Amino acid sequence: MSSLLADKKAVVPTHVAIIMDGNGRWASERGLPRLAGHRAGADAVARCIKAAIQRGVSYLTLYAFSSENWSRGPKEVSDLTGLLRYYLRHKVKELHAEGVQLRFIGDLGRFDTSLREELERAEALTRNNKRLMLLLALSYGGRGDIMQAVRRIAQEVRDGWLTPDQISEELFTNHLWTAGVPDPDVVVRTSGEYRLSNFLLWQSAYAELVFLDTFWPDFNEGHFATVLELYARRERRFGARPTATV
Repeated sequence: MSSLLADKKAVVPTHVAIIMDGNGRWASERGLPRLAGHRAGADAVARCIKAAIQRGVSYLTLYAFSSENWSRGPKEVSDLTGLLRYYLRHKVKELHAEGVQLRFIGDLGRFDTSLREELERAEALTRNNKRLMLLLALSYGGRGDIMQAVRRIAQEVRDGWLTPDQISEELFTNHLWTAGVPDPDVVVRTSGEYRLSNFLLWQSAYAELVFLDTFWPDFNEGHFATVLELYARRERRFGARPTATV
């Protein structure tokens, strides 16, 4: 472990957000079906959650199913939602025992009623946990998030609850699916791609970006440590001048 991470004064991000990319290519390189890649990716999620808890991260957001993923073939969509249903039924109690609070963000109305009910039960079971908030972005798109916030605010203005002068960045933020959650300090993407792919567009305005060549199924505690080390080396200025050195 680097001396930087060993130093108790090293800065740990409050909120880490990850675009989990590369399941399909990982499976293809091994001559396996895509579902095998998604299953291996689910194992990587477990490792990531464990690492976040051990490192003292308070919020972890994982891009699990994008709004664009609905355009994939019916079989792959069915495989993905089936895998989600399996983990909701068999892994939520483990997360609850570890003190993880689950929260799901996205256009959840696109899922069938039974799956939405399972999402609600998982949130209700873990609602009072404080060790780590795990946000799973499902049927999520950053533009869609912004648009639904705009519609809600427009409705409130039309109904007389708000005036246009009352609309601020803070108010807008509180209408996003991530309301009440601090913006991500660092956004990570695996698989060697260099784009946000419609993920947390408003929330990531000042996030540090880290891109890893590793396919998501291979992501482990060592990769998480690398992310934290890269983050700790950066100076976040939020548009201000660099800090003067002595």
